[in-house]
Amino acid sequence: MNKRNFVKNTSALIGGALVSPWISCSPKKPETMDADYLLNWAENFRFSTDNVHYPKTITDVQELVRKSNSLRVLGSRHSFNRIADSEEMLVSFNHLNKVIYLDKEKMQVTVEGGIKYGELCTYLHENGFALHNLASLPHISVAGTIATATHGSGLENGNLSTGVAAIEFVNANGDLVSLGKADEEFYGAVVGLGALGPVTKVTLDLQPAYEVAQVVYLDMPMESLKDNFREIMGSGYSVSLFLDWASDKVNEVWVKKKVVPGEVPEFPEEFFGAQKASVNMHPVPSMSAESCSEQLGVAGPWYDRLPHFKMEFQPSAGKELQSEYFVLLENGYEAMMAVREMSEKIHPHLFISEIRTIKADDLWMSTAYQKDSVAIHTTWKQEIPEVMALLPQMEATLDKFNPRPHWAKLFTIPYEILSSRYPKIEDFKTLLAKYDPEGKFRNEFVDKNIFGK
Repeated sequence: MNKRNFVKNTSALIGGALVSPWISCSPKKPETMDADYLLNWAENFRFSTDNVHYPKTITDVQELVRKSNSLRVLGSRHSFNRIADSEEMLVSFNHLNKVIYLDKEKMQVTVEGGIKYGELCTYLHENGFALHNLASLPHISVAGTIATATHGSGLENGNLSTGVAAIEFVNANGDLVSLGKADEEFYGAVVGLGALGPVTKVTLDLQPAYEVAQVVYLDMPMESLKDNFREIMGSGYSVSLFLDWASDKVNEVWVKKKVVPGEVPEFPEEFFGAQKASVNMHPVPSMSAESCSEQLGVAGPWYDRLPHFKMEFQPSAGKELQSEYFVLLENGYEAMMAVREMSEKIHPHLFISEIRTIKADDLWMSTAYQKDSVAIHTTWKQEIPEVMALLPQMEATLDKFNPRPHWAKLFTIPYEILSSRYPKIEDFKTLLAKYDPEGKFRNEFVDKNIFGK
């Protein structure tokens, strides 16, 4: 991302009043959702065009592609950078958001690219099925999520892209392309950064529906992580650490466990020096937990526990910024301690940081490509100049760990360094050249971060 352009494009918003932290998980009336459609959720930038199309069929998408010189597809607008931006045409899949087919024998579901996880999950659960994991928010689209390798947490859980069994997209000629796991190109197309063409269909692998219970532990001594990092992060099906770097403690540890039928999951009162919370908690301790998924060890459906936030709370455009960096699992604790050295600089501009783990995969542009990873995620106050000045410092601090940034969040790592951390980037470029030789689906973000232009 070009820092100068970012600040220029967002300067009109810098002076705006800040709202409550993590407000992207606060209620918002559905009828207001389209009012600021050309803003992203966080309102830290406006899209570069108001030329937005809403195709209702795949044929409509093909015709748009054939007639256009340049376009990008909007997901749920939860990106904090310009990965989905276009200066000429934006395409919304608001009408292409249906379940196409549930194959109960193969345990797979095929959906249109615009469907959101919150809409899909209830349908799957009603039919006795589940996904392997979910992100913190259930309001994000399937196509946008897999294109950016968005993830949940768990030592044995890959990011959400790893649940993909097949993908269909429209290439630059307007033709449909279908790829499955038997195709080598599949592994480059899933985390495609939107650069291969509009994703029209996705087939996801399923498993039987299950229940999850979660407990939050408070004030775990940071020292407990030193010799027990892997054990702590592996203590549940999904584990998250929330901290503000202001003390020598982890503010909250969220432990989510699968419920074995007929058994009650065990959650000890004390956990590596942390105490079990007696009330529901929000990741930002000062915030109301009303929007958060049920805690206190109460079992519930997988889709209602794996996200941190309830599906019925429609997210609004939150006044926040986000960054996230992925390092090797074995370097997780050391990387955290490196960031902690910046605590005095970070804390004044911070809402909260979250630490999660992601299992390695074979998807070429995945942030966990062939590396079990730890993600260091930070939700910042929307103080754009200050945060954009801090990011290069954080990246320099983490540089010895070769961090990979989340594709849809803020980062300043230059192409020369970023490209060296993706062994398959040249193969990815070849794939783009095959399906989009003239760069119809590229934009400034792709040109800069994939092609070094």
